Formats: sequence, C-alpha cells, structure tokens
Amino acid sequence: MPDEVRIDTAHACVDFPIFDAKTRSLKKAFLGKAGGSIGRTNSNVVVVEALRDVTMSLREGDRVGLVGHNGAGKSTLLRLLAGIYEPTRGKARIQGRVAPIFDLGVGMDPEISGYENIIIRGLFLGMTRKQMMQRMDDIAEFTELGDYLDMPLRTYSTGMRVRVAMGVVTSIEPEILLLDEGIGAVDADFMRKARKRLQELVSRSGILVFASHSDEFLAQLCDTAMWIDHGTVRERGMIKDVLTHYKGPEAAKIVDKVQADMAAEE
Repeated sequence: MPDEVRIDTAHACVDFPIFDAKTRSLKKAFLGKAGGSIGRTNSNVVVVEALRDVTMSLREGDRVGLVGHNGAGKSTLLRLLAGIYEPTRGKARIQGRVAPIFDLGVGMDPEISGYENIIIRGLFLGMTRKQMMQRMDDIAEFTELGDYLDMPLRTYSTGMRVRVAMGVVTSIEPEILLLDEGIGAVDADFMRKARKRLQELVSRSGILVFASHSDEFLAQLCDTAMWIDHGTVRERGMIKDVLTHYKGPEAAKIVDKVQADMAAEE
C-alpha cells in the first residue's frame, strides 16, 4: 500500500491520431468521441487533441467534480487518470489503488447468473473473490432482485442490470475513485437509494474525481470543480464558483440548497 494516495499531472496531453483524415467516417468517429481541437504532428498526421496541457495535483480527501459539455474531455481525463490512456506529452503519476467506474456494464457476462456477475464485476474493480462473497448478501438486498439473481443476466431488463452493477460498485473500497455518471434506466426511488450508497462510497474513498452533468449530484459529492472546455482546463475552484461561471446563477442556487440540506441532516 502506498505511503500517500495522490494524483499528479504535469502539462499532460492526450492526442488521437487520424492516419487517414480523408476517410470521413473515421474522422467523424474520432471527433465525436474526443471533441477536442484538430492539429497535425511533425510528420503531418492529423490528430485530435483531446486533452491539452492539464496540470493538477490531488491528495487524500480531495473531491473534484468535472464539468463541461459533451466531448469536452472529461471522460478522456478520467481514462488518463485510470491509466487507460498514456499522456502523449507531459506526465501523469497516480499513486494508490484506482477504481475506475465509467461503464456500469463493463465486466458483466449475459450468459451467467446475477450472483456470478457480482463476483466477476467485483474482480474487475480490483476486489478479491473472498471480499465479494462477504458482500454478497448486502449487494443482493440492495438490488431487490430476489430470485432473479439466480437467472442469466440476458433475462434482465436494462434497469435490472443497472441495479446489479450499482450494488457492486457501491460495495468496493477504493483509494482513488474515478466516477463518470452514466446511471439511468432505474426508477426514482431506487435512484435515491443508489445515490445514498454512492455518497457512502465517496466517504470511504481517498480521492474522488467525478464527471457529471447534474449540479445537484456534484454539489452532494464534491467541494471543488474543474471546467473542461475543448480539452483544456478553463477554470478550477470551489464547486459553487465554477458551476456558476459554467452554467449561470441558477446553478449557484442549486448548490446553496444542496449544501443547506446536507448541513441540516448532520
């Protein structure tokens, strides 16, 4: 276990090369995913600059929200911090056990039971089989799926699959939690229950980096924020200030209300 949980990047860039820029479909696919600016290498290869010159330093206890339009670079930054992408230029150093939670369906097999998928999804997130078995009853109760957990995942609705994935995700013990909000297809009551579990998960994490479009959820889980715009960090600071500059005064009212409600519950 490392002495200190930390994230450090220095002028980190992530570029996606497009070797045949004349192929419109390929170029469109890359631009749709990355959303960055377009440049060229010294060898005249067209690249999408998904992240440019990102410098950040996070320590245990930091709770950072990532905001910005779709394609701004939020997910690319999370994948850089997870080690999925290497910086094209600059440096990224991550110290601590990372739990990347981007796609709730990753690591799940439609041909095996819900119970078996709980184990597999936990292994994917860095837990041991023994740890997942110890959590099995709690996860099963959380999902409210009962006997369905004995059935193959292919028989589940989308909402049922999300319940299984959320049960596993919120049971882990991460040092660095990288969370990309992709939660949907569940009823409102279950979502409230899931958000409570996510808040508890965050409280157990050393560092949180959370990309979301929900002002309310960001205010609940984060105290600072970074505004990503076309692959660059446009602003960083307190969550209320950044959201206000990004979205306007209505966002400030939402943050004030969430923080007041949280204070009243303490």
